Amino acid sequence: MTEEIAEGNLIAQTENFLTQTVLKSWKDSIKALHTCDDVIDLAEKLQVVKKCIDSVATKSSTDPDVFGWPVGQYGGPTQSPGGTFLWNGISTGARPRNCSSDWWYDDVSCLSLPLYKKVISAMEYRGVNQDIIVGSLNHYAKRRLPGLNRRKSISDVNSCLSVTTLTAMPSEEEQRYLLEEIDRLLPFQRGVTSCKLLFGLLRTAIFLKASSSCMSNLERRIGLQLDKATLEDLLITNMSESIEMLYDVDCVHRILDHFLAMDQETGGASPGIGDDGHLLASPSLLRITMVAKLIDGYLAEVAPDANLKLPKFRSLASAIPEYARPIDDGLYRAIDIYLKAHPHLSESEKEELCRVMDCQKLSLEACTHAAQNERLPLRVIVQVLFFEQLQLRSSIAECLMISENLEGGSRQLGLPTSSEQHRGGVGWPLAARENQALREGMDGMKQRVAELEKECSTMREEIARLGRSRSAGKSRLFSLGAKPQICSTKDADAKAATASDDDKLAVVKADATPRLKLGRHKKNLSIEA
Repeated sequence: MTEEIAEGNLIAQTENFLTQTVLKSWKDSIKALHTCDDVIDLAEKLQVVKKCIDSVATKSSTDPDVFGWPVGQYGGPTQSPGGTFLWNGISTGARPRNCSSDWWYDDVSCLSLPLYKKVISAMEYRGVNQDIIVGSLNHYAKRRLPGLNRRKSISDVNSCLSVTTLTAMPSEEEQRYLLEEIDRLLPFQRGVTSCKLLFGLLRTAIFLKASSSCMSNLERRIGLQLDKATLEDLLITNMSESIEMLYDVDCVHRILDHFLAMDQETGGASPGIGDDGHLLASPSLLRITMVAKLIDGYLAEVAPDANLKLPKFRSLASAIPEYARPIDDGLYRAIDIYLKAHPHLSESEKEELCRVMDCQKLSLEACTHAAQNERLPLRVIVQVLFFEQLQLRSSIAECLMISENLEGGSRQLGLPTSSEQHRGGVGWPLAARENQALREGMDGMKQRVAELEKECSTMREEIARLGRSRSAGKSRLFSLGAKPQICSTKDADAKAATASDDDKLAVVKADATPRLKLGRHKKNLSIEA
């Protein structure tokens, strides 16, 4: 078959046919590469595989009008993207003018994994766009891994598994190997691979019990772009038999650690204060703020789980830096849901959990809700009342400043003020009514602040008085026990009254609703006095 025997022998004719006919056509190149699976060793020795791969890699970034439309399914007429049929590569109708960059995904996904890896490597060597390569990997994984199609509709699943239905369903070991190979082919770059694909691969890796290195790589890739994830992405079902939690909180915690480490490496830092007094935000402040909001939503979602332990919940909540949360309403909501779902927590555990939250960052609505929340510890309620009072003071000061600026500007322009308009009976009645409504609102806010100040001072005095009375009663009982004396009937009655007073004080101190009980106790003390 060589040229030594005769000129134009079989080898020369075969190479000429391969070069002039097969490799110039996309359809024939794919078919030739597909048939090499049965004789892969011999085909690689004769460099048929290399020539076909080079042809496919070159044509994947070229207009298909030059070399024919994709193959589609083997063995029958191929339908072009325009809806017409192709017989032996000849179109029976008009072709569309434009084609998308993913036109070759279906044909390449029919190749075996070893050949597909070589095609992807050849494309990367030729500088094909990373987005296109990731799209092909996504398409190939969905065709070969049934676990990635669990959230799709039935029609989408059937289209994705059209190739696998022709052959036997791959075993778990084959799927695990395929998943780990796809993980190695994915580029380690932020924003190239979508979070939806990465989370799908991670869920499948957990289900198939892939290697720890594979799952760690997927978690790191997700951590690089955690700010682009959604709450639904984070709800990863727990597959561990030793832990009875509903969701895999540890996995989310590791992903968050990767994101925070990346943020520190890229220069992320807490916002500083400039010369003009304004905050100087770092470039990554927006991303970490979005992640903080996402984690707060995740905490609220997993908080009702009765098997979620306090250390895990508190550790994930405290992992977010303080500067990443401009407002703690979302964190307060998650803590409140957790306290409601775990009523067996002690007061010390509740206080430990509430230390993660900063009461100064709660809005007025959240402060109002927290001040009436019986699930919160007494110390936290007092702090909330105090900071609510400060917020009301600042609001009143801002309103006063705005009102003074408006009246000062009116005087500078020579316009009558609202009081002058009211006295004269002429002018702007609408502005006068607005000013009057503003003053009435400010008077109401002042009254509310005064009431809060009175309540806080009363609570502090009563708590201090209770503490002193309790310590004095204990010292008096200790002195009586050390030096026993014969007491008269009047002394015994006085001691009994003192003991009953101490019991009342102890009951009042242990009550969980401080405002009502302290008011009642104050009335009792005034009556007894």
